This record gives sequence, C-alpha cells and structure tokens, in this order.
Amino acid sequence: MRRWSYIDGMRTVRTTAYPTMTTRLLTVWVFALVLGAYLLGGGHPVNAADPAAKTPVVVELYTSQGCSSCPPADQLLAELATDETIVALSLHVDYWDYIGWQDPFSDPLYTDRQRAYLASLSNRFIYTPQIIVDGRWDVVGSRRNQVREAIEKARGTPKIPIVLERERLTIPAGHAPDGGATIWMAFFDQKHETEVRAGENNGRKITNAHVVRKLVKIGEWNGAAVTMDLNMEAAIADGRDGCAVLLQSNETGPIIGAALLPFRS
Repeated sequence: MRRWSYIDGMRTVRTTAYPTMTTRLLTVWVFALVLGAYLLGGGHPVNAADPAAKTPVVVELYTSQGCSSCPPADQLLAELATDETIVALSLHVDYWDYIGWQDPFSDPLYTDRQRAYLASLSNRFIYTPQIIVDGRWDVVGSRRNQVREAIEKARGTPKIPIVLERERLTIPAGHAPDGGATIWMAFFDQKHETEVRAGENNGRKITNAHVVRKLVKIGEWNGAAVTMDLNMEAAIADGRDGCAVLLQSNETGPIIGAALLPFRS
C-alpha cells in the first residue's frame, strides 16, 4: 500500500525509487517508424539567440483520473492545448489506479518519467497534478497563474529549431548539452471524455486533452545535424491525432527543442 497525502491542492506519493527508463522503453510498442541515417556535419551551427530559433514551450501534465485534485489541471491543459506555441501533453500515471478506478490511459512508463524528474528538479516526492514546463520548472497543475508564469519564463529560453513533417524530422547543427540529448517522440489523442464510475472522481465526467498514448525514444543528438525519415501511417491508422518531438538534455533534463505535428485538422 502506497503512502499518500494532500498538500495544498496536490496529491503526493512518497518515493525513493529512481527506476531507469531506458530498459523499460525497449519494450514499448513502436509504430512503423523508419529512421534515416544521421547526416553529420554539412551545416552551420544554429545561433540559438536568433528569433528564428524559437520553438514551442513544452508543458507536461502528470495526472490521473483516480485523483480528485486533477480535474482543474486537466481543464487547464485542455486550454493550453489550443495554443499553437505550446506543446501540451497529458501523461497519466498509474499509482492511483489501486484506489478504485483504473485510469484507461495510465502507463507505468509515465510514472517512471515523472520519478526520473525528481533528481533534475530537486524534488523529494512525486505528486498529481504536476505540470513540468520545458523540463525546467514544476508547478502544481491547478495553479493557473504559476503555470502561466513558468510558460512565460520558458518563452525567453533559446532553443534549437526542429522541423517535424509526416515524412521527415530535421534537427540542425547546434550546441549540444554535456552528455548529449535524447530525441523523444510522443503520440497523442486529441481529446477523451470519460465517465468515471468508481474511486475519488466517481460520478464525474472528465475531459482529457492531448493524451499521450505512446512515448518512444527515437535517437540521440550530439550537436551534429540530423535528418530522420519517418512513417506516420501506422500511428494514424491506430487512431492517433498527432505527435510531438522533444529534444531533451540527457533523458529528463531541460528541453532544448520541440515540435508539434497534428495529424488531423
């Protein structure tokens, strides 16, 4: 039985485990994604201070349909998802599933990712609803003003411009962080409405936006220009509504680049 508590609007879980994500991700269901060869060199380093190098702000919401504190944060993320300058992602954790309602979108991989942020964010515990902005700042997901403030801070942070198309991903040459960066691809559903029939939200209809259904590590970036050939047909056939690419220091450090690709208008 997990120990939990409420602290000022957030539901917390005490934890000391820091499981690695790499081995877990090897077993992830993978779409028919064909990766091209890395094109090394052949370009000039990107001046990240250039206005053209600005890319969307990434907002990750760690939530659960089994958490009574989460619906206000779910609503906020749905609003943020309408902003084309924000990559809004809803990642449903699994550690509240045991209290009466199993979240249909929960995945232990997202719990692992949230735990992995503990060290980089210098936190002592994981909680819901938690919003992490650009892998740099975390805020209780229902605190609208603080979330907006973190987003505005992120807008002033230079990033690597990424071009994401259905057939190709392009990352230009630039300055890589020590240890390199991970290239993540997240496939998401635009919207889900769920009638919760048990647990803390029993009787409520919960709306979740940009629900991440698969998160896949597709490569690494060391500062050299990269081009990857992609095939999104399997993702579209499976009902996914879009994908996002995150370029992230190590695996869960600061996000230094991002791009969003809706599959449907």
